[in-house]
Amino acid sequence: MGELWFRETLEGVTFRVHIQPRAARNRVQGLHDEALKISLTAPPVEGAANRLCRDFIAEFLGLPRALVEVVSGHKSRRKTIHVENLSGIELKTRLGLE
Repeated sequence: MGELWFRETLEGVTFRVHIQPRAARNRVQGLHDEALKISLTAPPVEGAANRLCRDFIAEFLGLPRALVEVVSGHKSRRKTIHVENLSGIELKTRLGLE
């Protein structure tokens, strides 16, 4: 498995996600097309999916919401997420991808 879906920075880790909105439940589905695929119950309107995406990722990784930010793709299913104070190895371990 390639590591093209995330990149470590001096501040933390940045990674791509592919969001499936209006799902039956919130869950991480694994890697898909060089991104982490995440199903979210929120519809893609008025920022609801972006807020839930941030909240869900923070909770799933066991981190405060303040450390997680949607940095691009606000109106797209493809988003870039930045998490402060987390390494690529820690990200993969917490996601169960190690």
